[in-house]
Amino acid sequence: MSIGLIIALVGILLLLILGYNIMLQYKVKVEAARKHESTRYVAIIDATEDLIGNAHHVPYSKDLLLCLNNRILDALQNMYELDPKNKQLAHRIENMQGQVKNLRENHPNQDSTTFKSPTNDKQAITMLKLVKRLRDTVRSEHNKGRLDTQAYVTENARLEMIQIRINIENVIKRANESIVRGQPGTAIQLLKKGIDVLSTKNDAYSNQAREKLQTMYDELENKRQQKQTSIIEAQGDRERDDDMEALFGEKKKW
Repeated sequence: MSIGLIIALVGILLLLILGYNIMLQYKVKVEAARKHESTRYVAIIDATEDLIGNAHHVPYSKDLLLCLNNRILDALQNMYELDPKNKQLAHRIENMQGQVKNLRENHPNQDSTTFKSPTNDKQAITMLKLVKRLRDTVRSEHNKGRLDTQAYVTENARLEMIQIRINIENVIKRANESIVRGQPGTAIQLLKKGIDVLSTKNDAYSNQAREKLQTMYDELENKRQQKQTSIIEAQGDRERDDDMEALFGEKKKW
């Protein structure tokens, strides 16, 4: 065998090895990307299911529930495209499609629960975080074209009102607690903050809540002013007594 042929064979072998390595690296890269995408969709599903599981904390509308369930369905379908041989995914997609259809056709057009005022600051914070996550999710679904503009505008406004209501109801509760503790100054600051939040709102709840806050605020301000007037009057009486004592008091005997 000639040296030239040997060199040619070695070169071909090296090219084959190089080509195999390139193909292997490409497959590894594709598989890693597939796993990364699949993990991302799993995270979306888990987060969305968690949101649905919290429907007892704040009122969920039919449109919101449809939005969340369609978000899960879309993630499942994307996962199935990455792994079309996965029968478990195919079964989950079928179940979710049935769930969305049932929700669209049979769910009563009313909220999942009535609004419940937070009983403490911790619960208020939990509710506010939940509403923020819901608003972020609705906005994301709208940006991706999976929620039409009218539904988005309506749902976002509804969630914003729930957010405001949580804050206002918590303000009223904290103000009342401050009054009971003998801290009217703190109560006045809280009520003023609540009034400012509602200053640009003109719906039924906001108008009623603003009137209630303003009444509480005015009562506390009147009491505070009356107390200050009493203190000033008492201080004036003491000063007059001191002056009278200085003018007409008994003279010391030397």
